[in-house]
Amino acid sequence: MLFTLATACGKAEEGTSKDSKQNQTNDKPSKLVFMTTGDQAAANLKGNDRIISEINKRLGVELEMKIVPENSYDKINVAMATGDYPDVLTINYPSNSLSQWIDEGIIIPINDYLKDMPTVKSKLDSSLSWTAVNGKYYGYPFIEERSNWDLVYRADWLEKLGLKPPQTLDELYETLKAIATKDPDGNGKVDTFGLTSAKTGSKVPTFDFVFYAYGMPYGDWALDDKGNIIPTFEHPAFKKGMTYLKKLWDEKLIEPEYLLNDTQMKEQKFYQGKVGFMDAALFRNVNRIEASLQKVNPNGKLGFEAPPAGPDGKHAMYQAPKTGLFTAITKGAKNPEKAAKFIEFMLSKEGRDLLELGIEGVHYTKQGDKITYNIEERAKDNFASNGWAHALAWGSVVWPLTENYLPQTEPQADRAKESVRIATENMKPNLINVTKKSETEFKGVLDELYYQYFNKMLMGKIDIDTSIAELGKKWREQGGSKVLEEVTAAYKAKK
Repeated sequence: MLFTLATACGKAEEGTSKDSKQNQTNDKPSKLVFMTTGDQAAANLKGNDRIISEINKRLGVELEMKIVPENSYDKINVAMATGDYPDVLTINYPSNSLSQWIDEGIIIPINDYLKDMPTVKSKLDSSLSWTAVNGKYYGYPFIEERSNWDLVYRADWLEKLGLKPPQTLDELYETLKAIATKDPDGNGKVDTFGLTSAKTGSKVPTFDFVFYAYGMPYGDWALDDKGNIIPTFEHPAFKKGMTYLKKLWDEKLIEPEYLLNDTQMKEQKFYQGKVGFMDAALFRNVNRIEASLQKVNPNGKLGFEAPPAGPDGKHAMYQAPKTGLFTAITKGAKNPEKAAKFIEFMLSKEGRDLLELGIEGVHYTKQGDKITYNIEERAKDNFASNGWAHALAWGSVVWPLTENYLPQTEPQADRAKESVRIATENMKPNLINVTKKSETEFKGVLDELYYQYFNKMLMGKIDIDTSIAELGKKWREQGGSKVLEEVTAAYKAKK
């Protein structure tokens, strides 16, 4: 489903705000079609939106939004296949589609426009120079530099059991065992599990913290004793981690149905007192998760911490991302200069202020540093509830997490920011930043193969050594050899 919002109501007008007058162009407004993905956290975009009208006034455009549901990149591919290209497009990065569009000239370079894109240029120069293709930038790659992925637990259960939050893998084992055997919910039954997760894609990032604790050095690849790149499952830390996880599984400390969970099901089991630990994306979700827990159990308390350390004191939670979203200009752009300025505006402080706060005097008022939100007016213009941002601030070019943005109405702002600090400090760096075409091409097949063997090892269907050997052979046969060839060349080039 493709949602289209026409904006005849948003043409450039006279008598705008001071900022609008300063930024108003004398050019005739250019129609600008922006196709992007929505976000489940955003309000539904609807007509007569004064924020879109304000963008139109400031940039001298007539913005038309074409929005597909979050992660529905296939719908963007279908729309692009018609040849009716939008002016500006946001797609997943990296992807086979994006590479093809660059090769075919459907996406145009932005190098000539960077002089008018200082915010974009600064980000590209500082940390994203590796995203250039043959020396040219084809858009803005939005790759999150923060993390909000933490290990969370029932703090009230640990208090009842007289336990402190576990700091090591050994302590985690003892804590999970106590949760599974000592009736922390007080119902007189042995019906609780220590740890759960959800199947996300084809891998299980929750359990990666165990491999990192045993010394997995990078999030993407590993090196053998000769310095050759190998898949992470062939590093010694993987076998040690699988041995630990299998022990948890065999002793029924991992919830046996976690493979059937999506995020909502996983959280429901946490609220309902079925599990004591889970992975979770926190930040703005700290208060939501704890409030949901307390609706079921008024005495429930949410705790979160850095992942436990292994024998050598090493710990990490989540791989630093190399993937994200990519906002680009297509060859269908009628005015690519305007399109470039639109992307810049969406990333600039002026644009972020507009999308996060709105129009001063309409959507909010400010006295000193104190902001008062006009809830009724914000609701009219597609802002999320409780002081959160406008629909276009959620993932179309960047997320609120990127700027660590929290509204002043956030009930647990300090804890939310603390969750980001902990999670970001526990991101595992990558051996190489670039993602090669073969990785994108074979990702689905190779990830699913890994996932199948991971489960076989966890459940004891095949012993770990045999599984690693079989997985390595099949992984290479099904595209892994080509992937290793390309990433090795990139690694050598970086050195």
